[in-house]
Amino acid sequence: MIKIEIKEGENIERALKRYKRKHRNVQIMNNLKESRYFTKPSVKRRREIQKAQYIQGLRDQENI
Repeated sequence: MIKIEIKEGENIERALKRYKRKHRNVQIMNNLKESRYFTKPSVKRRREIQKAQYIQGLRDQENI
């Protein structure tokens, strides 16, 4: 999670601009790491399903 500390007297638009810049840089790094090695589509799909199951499990525990 990206956190932006707003300095005292700082304009909100400037802080928003810093947030957008950091977010864009994080996305670029994730894409570079992801494209470093080829992963088969079936492996990508399996990871997506596992991630969804994990998140659903966390939500189920939270609701209990």
